[in-house]
Amino acid sequence: MPTPADDVRSQRAVHLIASGRVQGVGYRWQAREQARALGIDGWVKNRGDGRVEMVAQGDRRAVGRFIAWARSGPGYGYVDDLEVADEAPRGLTGFDVR
Repeated sequence: MPTPADDVRSQRAVHLIASGRVQGVGYRWQAREQARALGIDGWVKNRGDGRVEMVAQGDRRAVGRFIAWARSGPGYGYVDDLEVADEAPRGLTGFDVR
């Protein structure tokens, strides 16, 4: 039977910043759809510097798939760089576009 410690080890939370052509191409909306399909909680928002910032948390494998998607982004844009930083889960629920 899984213990609470097992559950924590199966979870991952990341802070992501994508740069490239990521604003005005549907990146945030598609990020939300990807996150929801994968069962990931968090948020996504445009930054004033032209990049997109995200927090994603959930099952370790699902977060890995989300990161892989975030590296390529939507078909109308492109990602030059994706900064990935692990962080402690925040207890978020749902995935919002801010």
